[in-house]
Amino acid sequence: MPASPTSLRFTLPAALRTRTLKLLARIDGDPDPVRHTEDLCALVLSLTESGMDFYFLRAVTDAKLGFVARQTASLGVGGAVRVMSPIVRSVLGGADAAQLRAISKHIRRLMA
Repeated sequence: MPASPTSLRFTLPAALRTRTLKLLARIDGDPDPVRHTEDLCALVLSLTESGMDFYFLRAVTDAKLGFVARQTASLGVGGAVRVMSPIVRSVLGGADAAQLRAISKHIRRLMA
């Protein structure tokens, strides 16, 4: 018997959850969701940073690693998000309305 799929999720900070839901509603309801591409890029980066904080930085803190290790981890996460930024903007910047709605739908499924 195959095992059921495993899922890892994290709790969004309230402000990020509100921001996410508002933006997804705008994308889903706008005849031209392409105008929200820049906001979606910023949201994807914020969600990524929040997830890395939850899954990695909190674990580093909970493990009571030293100050230098915590700072190194924090700088690494910040650097990773900065490296991803132009990639996210390039990929999503080339998306059409249907593709942006598909991304919105995917984010909603992750939030369910």
